[in-house]
Amino acid sequence: MAARGGLAGGDSFGGYRARLVEELRAKGIRDLAVLRAFGEVPRHLFVPDVLTHQAYEDTSLPIGHGQTISQPSTQAVYLEALGLGGRERVLEIGTGSGYQAALLARLAADVVTVERLAGLARLAKQALAAAGARNVLVITGDGTIGWRPLAPYDAVVVAAAGPTVPAPLLDQLADGGRLVAPVSRGATQTLIRLTRRGNTFEQEELGPAQFVPLIGQHGFSGGPTDRTGGQGT
Repeated sequence: MAARGGLAGGDSFGGYRARLVEELRAKGIRDLAVLRAFGEVPRHLFVPDVLTHQAYEDTSLPIGHGQTISQPSTQAVYLEALGLGGRERVLEIGTGSGYQAALLARLAADVVTVERLAGLARLAKQALAAAGARNVLVITGDGTIGWRPLAPYDAVVVAAAGPTVPAPLLDQLADGGRLVAPVSRGATQTLIRLTRRGNTFEQEELGPAQFVPLIGQHGFSGGPTDRTGGQGT
C-alpha cells in the first residue's frame, strides 16, 4: 500500500470544520486525534455538489444509490471506540462516500475499505484522491468476507448492522485488535466493541445504533445489487 499521506486542506471550509469539531467536542468526543481528523478532512468533497452547503452540519446526507454519508457524531463515536494510535492497519466494511475512510487515513497507517457497489466505490476513490488520502485501498466486493490478502487487521469497523458479527471479520482481526459494529437484535440495534484476546473476544456494548442492514454472504441475504455493504460512510 502507499505510504501514509496528508489530506488536502487548502480550501475555504476551514471555519466550518472548526465549528463541527466544537460541536463534536460538546457532544462528548474527547479523543484529540479524532477531533483533529474532523478538522482536517474536507467533508464537502464527499457529498453531492448540490449539498455542499450542508457538508459540515452534524447530519447524514444522501449520496445516491440509496445510501447516505453518515452523521459526523456517529462516526466520531466509532472512531473513538477504535482507540487508534497511528500505526495500525484498519479494515472498513462499507466504503460509501469514502469520508470515514479519509478520517481513518488520518488515524492509522493503512486503511483497506470494502464497498459492495462498484459505482459507489469508483466515486469514493475519486473523492479520496481529491482529499489526498494516499494510504487507502478501496476494494469492490462483499464486505462480510473481509479482505484476507492484507489480514490481520489491528482494527475493523463495520458500517451496517448484521444479525451477528461476520466470522471472517473476527478471523481477520489481530490479537489485541478491536472491532466495532452494530448488531441487529430484533427491532433494535446495538453498537458493540469486540477486543480479541487469543481465541476469545471480549464484548462491550456502546449503546443503541441505527444502520442499514449488512447484506452479504455472512450478513442478511437478498437485497438489490446496487446496495452497499454499509450505511454509506
